[in-house]
Amino acid sequence: MDKRWSLQGMSALVTCGASGIGYAIVEELANFGAKIHVCDISETLLNQSLSEWEKKGFQVKGSVCDVTSRSERETLIQNVSSLFDGKLNILVNNVGVLRGKPTIKYVAEDFPYHSSTNLEAAFHFCQLSHPLLKSSGYGSIVFLSSVAGVVSFECGSIYGLTKGALNQLARNLACEWAKDGIRANAVAPNVVKTRQSQSYLEDVSFKEELFCRTPLGRAGEPNEVASLVVFLCLPAASYINGQTICVDGGLTVNGFSYQSQA
Repeated sequence: MDKRWSLQGMSALVTCGASGIGYAIVEELANFGAKIHVCDISETLLNQSLSEWEKKGFQVKGSVCDVTSRSERETLIQNVSSLFDGKLNILVNNVGVLRGKPTIKYVAEDFPYHSSTNLEAAFHFCQLSHPLLKSSGYGSIVFLSSVAGVVSFECGSIYGLTKGALNQLARNLACEWAKDGIRANAVAPNVVKTRQSQSYLEDVSFKEELFCRTPLGRAGEPNEVASLVVFLCLPAASYINGQTICVDGGLTVNGFSYQSQA
């Protein structure tokens, strides 16, 4: 296989990787030959996923981590450093939470709830991982952002704020850490069929409005996001740096062409 299209011998950390988009990312990375460590807050989901990956012959290990805890983040990176001999090629910041409300309905605790999970954790993981990424000689950071960080999102202003900040963080790190052989990019999905989005997709009015604004007329699948995330980690993508790429069925480029569905 052309080495540009292989992750053989490379190491990766995927946060919140036991389900949904994270799970799909782990599978895609493993199929390209990467060795992976996964963290998740759910021990049950993590153990179930690790068992499935073991049966498939994937090189995946995992540990429980509450990413909102600074000490647990530090412990996780220490363990990853030991596992991969002080080097890390790929960091996928995949954690995200959402409380959908009109802006005037948010209460004081809603802001840190979003910012600590969606933004602070990713920022700190980048800081902690920098020495490992630099030591690897080939580092790639991918942030799981959202179209809500690119265009307006009704009843999700804090969520959109944190995702927009991730896009900017990707741009900053892309410039600041390029000299260290580290690239940084963000992937911004539309609504994707996961456990987290299930309640939204079961809301008939939300679903109809989403689909009529999305030229492809449907929600995304986790593997449709994972394929781009992993591409950005491949040597074949070595000149892509500082970008936010939308995986959205065309939602963010749609102007006046959308039509209400009958």
